[in-house]
Amino acid sequence: MNKQPLLVIAAGGTGGHMFPAQALAEVMLHKGWRVKLSTDARGARYTGGFPHTVEIEEVASATFARGGALARLMVPLRILGGVLAAVMMFRRDRPEVVVGFGGYPSIPAIGAAWLLKLPRMIHEQNGVLGRVNARFAGRVDCVACGTWPTALPEGVEGTHTGNPVRRAVLERAASGYIPPGEYPVSILVIGGSQGARILSDTVPLAIAALPEGLRRNVRVSHQARDEDFDRVTAFYAQQGISAEVQPFFNDVPARMSEAQLVISRSGASSVADISVIGRPSILIPYAAATADHQTANARGLVKAGGAILIPESQLTVEALTRQIVNILSNPEGASQMANAALSVGKPDATENLVALVEMLASKEN
Repeated sequence: MNKQPLLVIAAGGTGGHMFPAQALAEVMLHKGWRVKLSTDARGARYTGGFPHTVEIEEVASATFARGGALARLMVPLRILGGVLAAVMMFRRDRPEVVVGFGGYPSIPAIGAAWLLKLPRMIHEQNGVLGRVNARFAGRVDCVACGTWPTALPEGVEGTHTGNPVRRAVLERAASGYIPPGEYPVSILVIGGSQGARILSDTVPLAIAALPEGLRRNVRVSHQARDEDFDRVTAFYAQQGISAEVQPFFNDVPARMSEAQLVISRSGASSVADISVIGRPSILIPYAAATADHQTANARGLVKAGGAILIPESQLTVEALTRQIVNILSNPEGASQMANAALSVGKPDATENLVALVEMLASKEN
């Protein structure tokens, strides 16, 4: 009989859910635990980054957000089937702890853990609970919060763990900040996979409108979607602005550590990276994000003085230019923003999650 304790991680099929799940899996394997990932067929396509020793178990799940009327009618049956399958799996191979990271594919494992009264917790990456985590928040032993503060249901307490960041980010944690001055100054523009067009529409124009004394020193790394790539590249070239435009940067942590300013959406992972590395930022939350969670994600960084928030409804070329000037023309203020960002960073987020798992396991034993 296998003596190694078993951790079951339940996660959906997006990077926002999968990355912190992967980070926890890596450390728990190193500590001698067995790790299983419970997800559905869609989520299983996103598991390439997980260590090969993680067992992938597919269970049926469903969401009301996709499909026609018939598909929606079948959702409760599919979820029930997934929960019952997870119950049977857990009876064959009992987990010490079950951790859910959100997304509808996490429902069966967390539901089964609740039915079997197994130690269980959820981790929420954003400042507003996702639909699945909101349903389970009152039915788990612990709610770990990646963003602080996180809006929680009445009577539910959260533990601020932070959001795990990639190893490449940790390697640059609190790297020295060079304030802007009379030398090349780097601006990093990252938009996330959704809704980045508005950044491609406004950021190049705002940089072009900078006073010549600032503009001549600016070097831009701009992440733009494929459909925006040609026009953004052409605009920077026409304006004589030194810019590297790519649909995706593989080295965002390195570019961020070299930047004097980051202009970004406020997805949970972007906010975590900015605060762990420690860089001044202008954050433009994605207006269509569920429950406006990107505004909630930015709140702690803005309150600490590490970021300036511009809502999409107020994003104009003039407003953005003004804020870029405010940061790049004030070296002392920019350095203060970098330090403020660091003050809310949680480079130990993965270790905090591990500690909660071990605490729950010790209560069971």
